[in-house]
Amino acid sequence: MNFKFLKYSLLLIFILFSLFVIYNLPSTTKAVSESDCLNKSVSELSQSEMDECINVILPRIAAAYAPAQEQNKANLAGLKKQIDSLNVRINSISKELVVKESNIQEREKDSSYAQKILNQKAVNQYITSRLYDPITALISSVNVIDVFKTIKITEMVAEEDRKTIEKYSEEINNLKNDKESLEKNKISLASLQKKVSGDAKFLEAEVGKVDTFLSALSAKQQEIINLRSGNFIASIGDGTLASTGVSSRSHFLSSAPSGYYAVFSFGAYTHRNGMSQYGALGRVKNGKSAEDVLRYYYPGVNLTQVNTNVTIIVNGKNTYGQVFNNEPYQLEEYLKHIYEMPGSWPKEVLKAQAIAARSFAYGKSTICPGQSCQEFKREENTDNWKNAVKETEGIIMTGGSGSYQYSSTTGGWMNTTGWDTTDGQGGTNFLEKTYETLGGSPWTYLAWYVDIFGEYGSKGGTCGKSNPWLSPEEMADIVNAHLVLTKGTGEEQSRISPVTTGCWPGNPYSISELRSVASKYGGIETATTSPSVLLGNGTTNSVTINSIQMSGAEFKRAFALRAPGFIRIPQKGFAFFNIEKK
Repeated sequence: MNFKFLKYSLLLIFILFSLFVIYNLPSTTKAVSESDCLNKSVSELSQSEMDECINVILPRIAAAYAPAQEQNKANLAGLKKQIDSLNVRINSISKELVVKESNIQEREKDSSYAQKILNQKAVNQYITSRLYDPITALISSVNVIDVFKTIKITEMVAEEDRKTIEKYSEEINNLKNDKESLEKNKISLASLQKKVSGDAKFLEAEVGKVDTFLSALSAKQQEIINLRSGNFIASIGDGTLASTGVSSRSHFLSSAPSGYYAVFSFGAYTHRNGMSQYGALGRVKNGKSAEDVLRYYYPGVNLTQVNTNVTIIVNGKNTYGQVFNNEPYQLEEYLKHIYEMPGSWPKEVLKAQAIAARSFAYGKSTICPGQSCQEFKREENTDNWKNAVKETEGIIMTGGSGSYQYSSTTGGWMNTTGWDTTDGQGGTNFLEKTYETLGGSPWTYLAWYVDIFGEYGSKGGTCGKSNPWLSPEEMADIVNAHLVLTKGTGEEQSRISPVTTGCWPGNPYSISELRSVASKYGGIETATTSPSVLLGNGTTNSVTINSIQMSGAEFKRAFALRAPGFIRIPQKGFAFFNIEKK
């Protein structure tokens, strides 16, 4: 095959395609160029540009590459068949050479043995000839005929011996000639094989490059389609996340075994109502005031001065183990004991938190001191915090939704305001743009496996699981749990609970038992594919693993019921998470 001709043919196709594109462009300037469709991020494209990219430009590029790529693949298949045929012939010759070599060695052994016999016979013949006098034999012989017979037989034996030696020599020479011919043939075939293999390797690389390009083209097209329909696949930047512990993405990518999975939540324990505390920090770092922060997170509110000479009754147990038994505090005094934000944070953030905490407590006669209400301790907080309380004394929010909740980290989406990002939009790189990321929250993208509030046992417990990673078998087990939960009988579903013993009650299925039950519904033995996770506006819309598609809520349900140890998605009422495979 003339591979140079093939390369020049591909070059010619590319040139013709380029000329076709150039001469078929309309005279008016197009809304978007090929370069824009290929290189711009999706969020940079307008709606009309997206439409033109996915309906016209990207399909046109793919169609232009398709014929040449199909021909390349056909040529590559032909080269591979040729290589296979050459390998068969070379292997056959190699085997034949082994046989020839064995035959030569056998014949050389036979010839050597015959030569020894004949040499001995020649010596004997020489001795006999020296001692044997035919004249004397004739004179003394009774029967002359016998003498002539003896002479004739001696000559015939000598002739046969000569022929035997010549036969062996001829056979050995023929075998050696065959061997030499086979070796030349093998060398010639090996040289041809090397050339064809080189051509195939080059063409395979070219086919791979085009396949990669076409895959990227298809992925870009799907990304635009997803965004237009409100779905997208998150792109997680390595340098944007504050956390570096066992639950972090960086630790997962550096330390988890190959093929393992991890489920990362966008945000921490949150209801996503009102203010994001780390979002507030990010906004203040970007020049916003306390009032700016409050008016963003609590749309429509007014900042109102009120008489705070009211009493708050604190009742219950806080996160630190302190117990309060209906203990009264004047509201401003109560606020000095709130521990909802580090006292080292900037004053404007502390002031926004003081107003939010005061607004939350105002009008309540009794309040709990823990995570469900506001973190409250017997000890007063830092001077920085108390100064923020004093500087905002008597100021509360009124109006708006009337709910003045807040939480640490929401994952970039607020129920009241939508995307909490620098451009107010989501999209593939939304996490890099969240104000929570700018505020350095360690909770923006995290895999959870520790019982941090003692909800399931002792605070800080791990149920024997030293990391939040899932093996391919454990991820398959969660998929199988989903299948049984959505397709199985009530009896089959009753034993779906964490398989970890010692932390959970009941009689859960073992992994193999659940796999057997799920096999009736298309269950899998091990998770092998990289998960496809489609996100929407603050939600995980769908998850696909091994071609099995689940909604985000369905996966979260199966995950909550079946994930080993205390691994979980710490969200209530919604599902906003991503899954990665190493």
